[in-house]
Amino acid sequence: MEKYISIKELEEAAASVLPKAARDYYKSGATDEQTLQENKRAFQRLRIRPKCLVGLTDCNLRTTVLGNEVSMPVGISPTAMQRMAHPDGEIANAKAAEKEGVIFTLSTLATSSIEEVAKAAPRAVKWFQLYIYNDREVTRNLVLRAERAGYKAIALTVDTPVFGLRRADVHNNFSLPQHLRLSNFEGFLSTKIHSSGEGSGLNTYVNNLFDKSLTWDEVKWLRSITNLPIIAKGILRGDDAVKAVKAGCSAILVSNHGARQLDGVPASIEALPEVVEAVKHYNVEVYMDGGVSTGTDVFKALTLGAKAVFVGRPALWGLALGGQAGVERMLKIFRTELEYTFNIAGTSSVADITKDMVVHESAYSKL
Repeated sequence: MEKYISIKELEEAAASVLPKAARDYYKSGATDEQTLQENKRAFQRLRIRPKCLVGLTDCNLRTTVLGNEVSMPVGISPTAMQRMAHPDGEIANAKAAEKEGVIFTLSTLATSSIEEVAKAAPRAVKWFQLYIYNDREVTRNLVLRAERAGYKAIALTVDTPVFGLRRADVHNNFSLPQHLRLSNFEGFLSTKIHSSGEGSGLNTYVNNLFDKSLTWDEVKWLRSITNLPIIAKGILRGDDAVKAVKAGCSAILVSNHGARQLDGVPASIEALPEVVEAVKHYNVEVYMDGGVSTGTDVFKALTLGAKAVFVGRPALWGLALGGQAGVERMLKIFRTELEYTFNIAGTSSVADITKDMVVHESAYSKL
């Protein structure tokens, strides 16, 4: 795995080994995929302003996230159905996160169960990503299982009244391969995604299962059934961030769902400053994901106010290439690039990063 020295190289290599339907499912965005491209381009429009001769003697990437110490401010976002990428799926991903000392987030729509992942990576800081189902008992059961299994937070996805229109999945008649199941469920809920019709089996799955009539009152209900901190995942507006906090959320994850929901929304990094500003007087942490593919991307997000940055697709590319070792390699790439960025930009720790260290390219437009 050492031959891969960038996330781009991992992605290109993974594309050559993944089955077409799985590859297209993992990489695609909504409709014309403009936001998918903007998630990366928006980072390129930001300029780092390094500080020179600051007397650096060491570089420490460690930080705390919701009170848990992590080895660097990079965590793994929830991505569904990881056993399509590798037989060990989410278990390999979580074990890599445990070894590298970062947060792992398990998807509701995982092909390894809450309990399987907890047993495989007992020392990892694990979060559970949650969708609210029409059947509240299904939702309640998922939350209680995560709490019993030692997960540290619930990442509530708030941007999916329905799943976005992903054309690649429609063309491929995407469905979960028959030998796999959604392991957090039994019976019909574990196999409904084995669609035999046309179009996206994932969209067919969520029909009549997810509750699209949700309001912020459901967050209050969720707060009433668990002692775990709740993270609102999928926020792109400052006013929504405030509503999430007032409803009982302990943190905000600025995200456009990997550009997979609605095309034409802002890149996550573009939305980040507004959200950070909106909740600055509340005792909450703000994170972001979407389009992060280099250590400099991570640094830029930290400078704009993110407490931590999460990556989804890069973990899948590493997983597809080498299971646990591939995900570890992915995390090591981010660690190396972030260490170089800290050293050259003139910051010895996360706490040393200041807001004036990144500006938009327009600041130099008169030159």
